[in-house]
Amino acid sequence: MEDVRPERLPRPLPATVAALCGVLAAAAAIGSGQLVAALVEPRSAPLLAVGNTAIDLTPEPVKQFAIRAFGESDKTALLAGMGVVLLVFAVLAGLVSRRGPRPGSVLVAAFGIVGIAAVLARPDVGVLGVLAPVVATAAGVWVFRWLHGAAADADAERDASGGARSGDEPGSDRETESGGERGPGRRRFLVSSVAVAAGAGVAGGLGSLTTGGRSGGSPAAQQAVGRALNAPPAQPVPAGADFRADGTPTFITPNRDFYRVDTALSVPSVDLDSWRLRVHGMVDRELDLGFADLARFPRVTRTITMTCVSNEVGGPYISTAEFTGVPIRDVLLAAGVRPGAEQVFSTSADGFTAGTPTDALLEAERGALLAFGMNGEPLPAQHGYPVRMVTPGLYGYVSATKWLTDLELTTFAKPAYWIERGWGQRGPIKLQSRIDRPSGFAKVPAGRNAVAGIAWAQTIGIDAVEVRVDGGPWQPAQLSTEVNDQTWRMWRADVDLAPGGHTVECRATDRNGQVQTPRRASVLPDGATGWHSVFCTAN
Repeated sequence: MEDVRPERLPRPLPATVAALCGVLAAAAAIGSGQLVAALVEPRSAPLLAVGNTAIDLTPEPVKQFAIRAFGESDKTALLAGMGVVLLVFAVLAGLVSRRGPRPGSVLVAAFGIVGIAAVLARPDVGVLGVLAPVVATAAGVWVFRWLHGAAADADAERDASGGARSGDEPGSDRETESGGERGPGRRRFLVSSVAVAAGAGVAGGLGSLTTGGRSGGSPAAQQAVGRALNAPPAQPVPAGADFRADGTPTFITPNRDFYRVDTALSVPSVDLDSWRLRVHGMVDRELDLGFADLARFPRVTRTITMTCVSNEVGGPYISTAEFTGVPIRDVLLAAGVRPGAEQVFSTSADGFTAGTPTDALLEAERGALLAFGMNGEPLPAQHGYPVRMVTPGLYGYVSATKWLTDLELTTFAKPAYWIERGWGQRGPIKLQSRIDRPSGFAKVPAGRNAVAGIAWAQTIGIDAVEVRVDGGPWQPAQLSTEVNDQTWRMWRADVDLAPGGHTVECRATDRNGQVQTPRRASVLPDGATGWHSVFCTAN
């Protein structure tokens, strides 16, 4: 009688080897996708597209939590979180494939399909952009199967040469080798792993040179920006415009310190030589402007304080700079605004949109700009190079589109990015004030102490600031020298603090006589309100 034995399942790969196959396959997918994206469409890099789509789909409370918790590092936190998720997924793909490559291949392909869907969903990515996630998916699956095969060959070689796993139990991760020498199978797996890791690193690095936000243009284009910055200077900042010695910020914020809050996971890379600005919609004459065309309009430099609607009471998202550019009003008048055009719908190079009330941009006194200079230098890439909008008196989410490429005159029936997510339509900046000194929970000497901070009511101006300690009577603060009604104003006051804990509060009054409300409101839907207070201890 024939001896029939059940077919023996292949021994599983060691868990660490299987996990390594998954991780290296994921690295190969990311690196190849990054490189292909650099060649065809920088914004189609799968990791970038998935991250941007995640930002778009994230509920508003979660976004505001991220801004509060991580500040301007919220994008870094998102990328780190994505990296952790991807690492866990890659390890899982390897572990479920210890007996064969099929389960992991399916998981890698499924993750690749997510990347393809994310790229297809991006409004700022063309048709060719789908090549990056397709190549990334194919590379990930192929590398996974290749490494898995090399690992299986190495495992079979150990069996043939007399190696055994501890206890000869199928599935055990421990093993012993006879002779201690590496056979050709093990060498093949080792060399293959090193080659994949190196190749993924090189491909990803080369791709990042383009997708990492480098902006510029030819030397001639850069010279054109330099010439355009030669505009009439802003009103000089007078002495006494800040109380830096008492703890306020400097009146002009250096470019490196200017706050940044936007939806761009990666700073768009813009080539000035090919940059165009289209002005269309409800206009008499459609305009298609290159940078040289834009620079032919009269140029001005204006000192403007910008504020983010995500700024909580006492928050940091406010800065001031001297912006050089062309009045938006002049460009709109050149196009001819038709009756009924309620908003200027602006679009960024990365697909972000904002809707600015047309009447605000046509106000000569407000002086909104198409800015290309910041504190005497070309706009930094992270602040909108080559051209951005700057509109005094309106929160940035409706008025400060960076990396600007398109202006459409239309009605409010066309919702912009943040309006679709429940934010207010017009976004006027609210009267606010902030205490910068003492900082929260600071320890100060008992006795006479300086309290200092800032207040703002752009396009109206600050008329007074008051402070009080422990709910006592309000006392007037000294105001800094005013520069204009479109900028913040510093203040200081001397208060007596007895030993112990104290709560210091501030409130401002604008030029219209409006006193800052004590009612606390969150940033959603159109900006926070409430008095800022800090607790300190006098010793």
